[in-house]
Amino acid sequence: MLTFSLFAYGSKRDDSKYLKGAVPQENGLIVFSKTFKVKGAEKNQLHHNLYRFVKEELVDKGIPNSSSRMLTEEKDPASISAKVEEWLVFTKRFLNLDQTRLRYQIDVVTKGNTVTMQVKQISYLYEEEWDELQPTGRGGRIIRAEGWIDDESALDKKGTKLLPQSGKFRRKTVDRVQAIFAAAMDTIEGKIQNGEMTNKNETIKPKRQFIEE
Repeated sequence: MLTFSLFAYGSKRDDSKYLKGAVPQENGLIVFSKTFKVKGAEKNQLHHNLYRFVKEELVDKGIPNSSSRMLTEEKDPASISAKVEEWLVFTKRFLNLDQTRLRYQIDVVTKGNTVTMQVKQISYLYEEEWDELQPTGRGGRIIRAEGWIDDESALDKKGTKLLPQSGKFRRKTVDRVQAIFAAAMDTIEGKIQNGEMTNKNETIKPKRQFIEE
């Protein structure tokens, strides 16, 4: 038992998924994109459910009294856009809370049954001031993702390791963006399986059979 504990304590984190190419850039700007097709979904219903997802799961669950807000209205069929501000927690232990505000814009475009989601304009507010054990949103450091979590800034010279400080932002940001994309697809799958987006007489297939990535 002691040998196993020592081995587990000394084991290294596998950061391979966060290395070169994990943070995509377009014209020098960091933009995470996800495109998928939803088989059998009605366009209007697809737009409606994606709008509700962005509003209810991202904007409404963002940090209270923050910059989180919808930028488009549901009746606009062309696109969905929102600003979101939420907590990104690095470490949470007794008397040790290391976190940052994560700010980003999310855009969703539907064309037929094809959905393209983008997370961009990413920034952080780190080490802000606290008042009576509550974060104030004042002070601290405002950090743009560009020049901080890109390959050049967050990886060592060989590109084989994450740097300690910027690396933790990169790791958590990649995880959060992937979770957003996955949650959106989970939501659409759930709506389809409940018969809310297709003919209710249609045979329901296993999860992800309606999604083509």
